[in-house]
Amino acid sequence: MKKRKAFTGWTAVIKQKMKKEDGHYAGGLVAGAKILEFFGDAATKLCLRETSGKNEGLFRAYQSVDFLKPVHVGDTVVVTATIMKVGTTSRQMKFIAKIKPKQVIVAKAVGTIVIPELKCKK
Repeated sequence: MKKRKAFTGWTAVIKQKMKKEDGHYAGGLVAGAKILEFFGDAATKLCLRETSGKNEGLFRAYQSVDFLKPVHVGDTVVVTATIMKVGTTSRQMKFIAKIKPKQVIVAKAVGTIVIPELKCKK
């Protein structure tokens, strides 16, 4: 597998406007699970970059997740994933979700992603 060496500080950004169908609760409130989905998408983007599009990686666990403010239909959410630590097959990442244009942090998390195929015989 051809791969690029990942390093701490690599980032990926996902930007999405919340649509009517994203509203899960009364008042157009978006479920926190939608933000977690974006965190996973941003992690996937980093894994695909590292493996030249060959492996999306697997989300192993969240070490922490904090939902700080509500997200509503019509809000534009910008998620940034950053690699904090590089292991043999794992990548620890931090995630931040903000609402544009106010730049209000609505959620943050730290999680571990595994790319099993990185541990190949040399």
